[in-house]
Amino acid sequence: MSNEPLRYKCLKYDFFRRKQKGNLMTDSPLNSLGFAKPPAETRVVVAMSGGVDSSVVAAQLVSEGYDVVGVTLQLYDHGVALAKKGACCAGIDIHDARRVAENMGFPHYVLDYENIFQEAVIDDFADSYLAGATPVPCIRCNERVKFKDLMQTARDLEADCMATGHYIQRKQGPNKAELHQAGDATRDQSYFLFSTTQPQVDFLRFPLGHLTSKVQTRAFAQKYGLDVANKPDSQDICFVPDGNYAAVIEKLRPGSAEPGDIVGLDGTILGQHHGVIHYTIGQRRGLGIGGLAEPIYVVGLDVEKKQVIVGPKHLLAVRKVPLMGINWLGDTPFADRAEWHLSVKLRSTRGPKEALVKPLSDTTGEVELLNPEEGVAPGQACVFYDTDSTRVLGGGWITKRA
Repeated sequence: MSNEPLRYKCLKYDFFRRKQKGNLMTDSPLNSLGFAKPPAETRVVVAMSGGVDSSVVAAQLVSEGYDVVGVTLQLYDHGVALAKKGACCAGIDIHDARRVAENMGFPHYVLDYENIFQEAVIDDFADSYLAGATPVPCIRCNERVKFKDLMQTARDLEADCMATGHYIQRKQGPNKAELHQAGDATRDQSYFLFSTTQPQVDFLRFPLGHLTSKVQTRAFAQKYGLDVANKPDSQDICFVPDGNYAAVIEKLRPGSAEPGDIVGLDGTILGQHHGVIHYTIGQRRGLGIGGLAEPIYVVGLDVEKKQVIVGPKHLLAVRKVPLMGINWLGDTPFADRAEWHLSVKLRSTRGPKEALVKPLSDTTGEVELLNPEEGVAPGQACVFYDTDSTRVLGGGWITKRA
């Protein structure tokens, strides 16, 4: 035990001494999580953020008789953020998660992941903005922390699976476990989970994914007597609780907000800015430029020249979108076809659009939209969906055109 990572030392040694149960009968009925054994013999690690969703998941599984272990990650400690409502994985949320576990009678652990989160998510967020991209840190957190390090912790605890409060469905398909959009389209989180790999899909469970309304979740919280039943949902990026991205980047990378020019497509200087990090593709407000014949938008960012490039709205419309870092969840290899007719989401707040996805390799490709889309920004995700069902087929990261 002395050579184990520090974050495991808080875990009870008996979790590593689980007794062998012997071979299960092949005709044993499946429990609600898909295992051929009783719930009491099925260990589930629940990722608890301190919010109502993950708390309901833990309470529900306990009520069904599962061997539940709650784990909360301490991701950061930004002083005032500890007491701010709506910022997950800070002090108040850790307290709420611990209280749910105490009241429901299952073990709960807090693991210090501050350094991992800083390197894998916060630093990446800052560096992406400095490179002129518009990052999605919630995806990186799922990809690099929750579904990587936390999942490994669950395996070390000899858990049969890990459950979360995400609104997405896991269904057993004819060939393998599949991801599907949530029953409540307004709360669907599939955009933020596109990079979940097949081995992770096999290990994960999403007990709330089939619900059709958040009202149902809160009703379950009331049923189980959870103090967090009426706790507000988090709204902002957790480490940017006031929504001021630029201020966080300037703190992380002093001197990053260097002033420069706002220019037209022909290079004409139209104004000045106080740092490229304050702007994103498609932005109209806050440019401080008036007296023009038509509204203008940010259509490009040149980090090296410190220029914000603006132009008319029609320049925002794009038909072809290059992708890298593609994660494919289809039944046959991504590169086996010349093209795939899919639906794609280019922003979390927009609906799926029909497109042809053309593989260039196993992890790179190009999306050709049937109808042009505005405000497509490098750094955002492009998520793939089956056109004939709710199935999520993976996705990739939008990159700058060469």
